[in-house]
Amino acid sequence: MTTKAALEGGPDDLRERIVPVPAPGEDLKIAHRGGYEHFKATSRVQDGGPEGQLPVYEWWERTEIAE
Repeated sequence: MTTKAALEGGPDDLRERIVPVPAPGEDLKIAHRGGYEHFKATSRVQDGGPEGQLPVYEWWERTEIAE
């Protein structure tokens, strides 16, 4: 079973707000518009509808992809 998380914050045009998590508690790095949006685990959970209760990950920084 794949663990999923709810993303909070970050760019308004980030399409996916419920994403797979590689390992519970690990930071997430989402490729977006030529860079990466970084999210950190919080102690909060939210109702993910059919996904059930999901851990909330909060945006904390953006890094650019080196060319």
